[in-house]
Amino acid sequence: MSNIAAKLRARRAQTRTRRAVNRAIDTAATATVRQELIAIAQAHQIHMR
Repeated sequence: MSNIAAKLRARRAQTRTRRAVNRAIDTAATATVRQELIAIAQAHQIHMR
């Protein structure tokens, strides 16, 4: 049972992180910062799987 709970917690944390990154990209001050955030997010996405 705890394995299922741990998976749910991990999935919720991943969702929170994804929402925070998307919010940061949406509210980026400049296009350069936005592109940098997108590049970082894409680089980390490979390691998350």
